[in-house]
Amino acid sequence: MKWCRVPVGGHALLGVADAGGSVELLRLVQSEQNSYTLEPFSRFALEKRGLALSLDWSTGKAGRASDQSLKLISSDSNGQLSLLKVSEAGPGLQAVATWQAHHFEAWIAAFNYWQTEVVYSGGDDGLLKGWDTRTPPTSVFTSRRHSMGVCSIQSSPHQENVLATGSYDEHVLLWDTRNMKQPLADTPMQGGVWRLKWHPFHHHLLLAACMHGGFKILNCQRAVEEKQEACTVALSHILPNALVYGVDWSWLYFHRLPQAQPLFPLGSFPCSDPGAKTADVAYNLKVKGQSPASSSNPLVDDGEGGTKIQGGGRLKAPCGSQLHASRLQICDCDLYLEAANFDINLLATCSFYDHVLHLWKWDSS
Repeated sequence: MKWCRVPVGGHALLGVADAGGSVELLRLVQSEQNSYTLEPFSRFALEKRGLALSLDWSTGKAGRASDQSLKLISSDSNGQLSLLKVSEAGPGLQAVATWQAHHFEAWIAAFNYWQTEVVYSGGDDGLLKGWDTRTPPTSVFTSRRHSMGVCSIQSSPHQENVLATGSYDEHVLLWDTRNMKQPLADTPMQGGVWRLKWHPFHHHLLLAACMHGGFKILNCQRAVEEKQEACTVALSHILPNALVYGVDWSWLYFHRLPQAQPLFPLGSFPCSDPGAKTADVAYNLKVKGQSPASSSNPLVDDGEGGTKIQGGGRLKAPCGSQLHASRLQICDCDLYLEAANFDINLLATCSFYDHVLHLWKWDSS
């Protein structure tokens, strides 16, 4: 599932690739009771019988030109890619092109966010491919650099020509898209890399779901700027008896308040105080009666309410009272970025076997 980063017809759209072989769009609608619900907007059935395995929007880079059409790329278990156009007026999803991309499952498809006519795909055949959607089904390049199935691809929304890929071969490769013969960096991950997500604000941070290897945060700055052969592992954490398949950053950021805080009516200020009650709900996440950093996760307490993790960062089970006491607000807007505290990051993981969704707060200072 992926949210579209721009509103469509005045609504937020959620794209879903499902096991029934369809791509569905759900529209977020506000009801009269000031609550929200997801309503079906459009559905497109992929060719042949199979599973829809991934999707990506063409808007990963902030915004899009007014004359640029909104598109989706999807991959399926038959090895095909489907390019779909999203119409704001209706009927919703329209097929642009479908082509055979891989011999086995096409695990992942993703746009080049800087050149949205270019898409990338990865398959269980171990191939990483690039495509010009104006001339399918001819591939622009084919890379055999990964030794096993390629299951994660994301173009950087911050830095043009930077691409990250992950594979069952337990490696994350960083690429310069102008030269796909050799990667910029090769970082071993000690686990199959199922998902990769660039940080929404920190340009060089890359979050990876590494299955039995837990999750890791990579700092790719030196790999990109100084041509270092591997990215630096800023944080590494293994979840016992679990396979981490999903990870994502929160697009919320923290805004530190001045001591003399003026009063604003609720909703009129871009960063509204979550308050103790909201903070307890959002940050004191309980799963089966335990917090995310319960005794089931054997971390070493650093004596400051946090946990020492490889790379010097601290990973904490989210705590609403701590946020409230330190006079922090949570902002979901692009205003006041210069006052935001980027040393605190929220991220979420979901894992197989233990069936748990974890919400984490990483204090990178």
